[in-house]
Amino acid sequence: MAQAEAFLALAEELHFGRAADKLRVSQPRISRLIAALEREIGGKLFERTSRRVALTPLGEQFHALLLPGYAQMQTAVARVRHAAREAAGQLRVGCLVTLAGPALTRLLDKFAVRCPDCQVSLHVVETRNPYALLRRGDIDVLVSYLVVNQPDLTAGPVIEHKDRVLLVACGHRLADARSVSVEDLGDEEVHENAPGFPAEVYDAIVPPFTPSGRPIRRTYPWKDDEDVITAVARGRIVHPGSAGIALITRPDLVQVPIRDLPPMPVGLIWRTVHQNARIRALAATARSICRPSIRAATLPPARAIGNTTPNPDRPQPGDLRAVKCTPR
Repeated sequence: MAQAEAFLALAEELHFGRAADKLRVSQPRISRLIAALEREIGGKLFERTSRRVALTPLGEQFHALLLPGYAQMQTAVARVRHAAREAAGQLRVGCLVTLAGPALTRLLDKFAVRCPDCQVSLHVVETRNPYALLRRGDIDVLVSYLVVNQPDLTAGPVIEHKDRVLLVACGHRLADARSVSVEDLGDEEVHENAPGFPAEVYDAIVPPFTPSGRPIRRTYPWKDDEDVITAVARGRIVHPGSAGIALITRPDLVQVPIRDLPPMPVGLIWRTVHQNARIRALAATARSICRPSIRAATLPPARAIGNTTPNPDRPQPGDLRAVKCTPR
């Protein structure tokens, strides 16, 4: 690229100093680039004397062949640069199957008004491996829990918070409780993590330990979401989850509030290297409808088994310290 630019500038100006000024580089830089290009081609492109610079016949042939292709490349770069800066075109938004709802609808409706030239398509993302479609390039943005510890992903703005509930069977001992504590989970069994599901998100949803340090038994093999919910309804396990999810709103299940786990933040995630104007516009729209009200953002370290004295100065299991937002 640099050699081609140097050649074309010198072919137009026929003067090393003016070619250097045109490209805003030093004259020795132009000389080195031309010399390297001539070595690569295997022949002289310019005749140089103390008074003049002129194209050789080989240089004239190379100029005629290079100029159209270089112009096409410049046009392509300009068009792609314009596309990267303009919030127009296709935006593919994925959403975890359990998280579609009013908050996402409100975001997409607002975005459609703000960016009418951007066409949004919505894609359902399965629990098993929520980041796979992002990494394959099949979607541009994912709506998921904003508990992200992946070096290639950017955690964007929150669009809502999900209150925490414990899902139990109607006949379970905790079904009539007004609320439960994470400590109650030390007496229960829960499901194992799903293959491919991010460990940091699973730990935030299902804490590994109670506040007193007792391990929470993750024993039930994960097959799929429906199988887990059926196991809860049959009284085999309990499930710490989020309120307002259609999948768990059933007459054979009871949602008991968990009083000592903070709400789970839900928001936008994207591949850092794929960020563009459309993603930035969607993120700006999300920020405009969700006002932060609490500072935030760390996951707790895992507590050692056998540590039976809770430390009030340390975050408790499941403590996201998440930014709380209020829809505008």
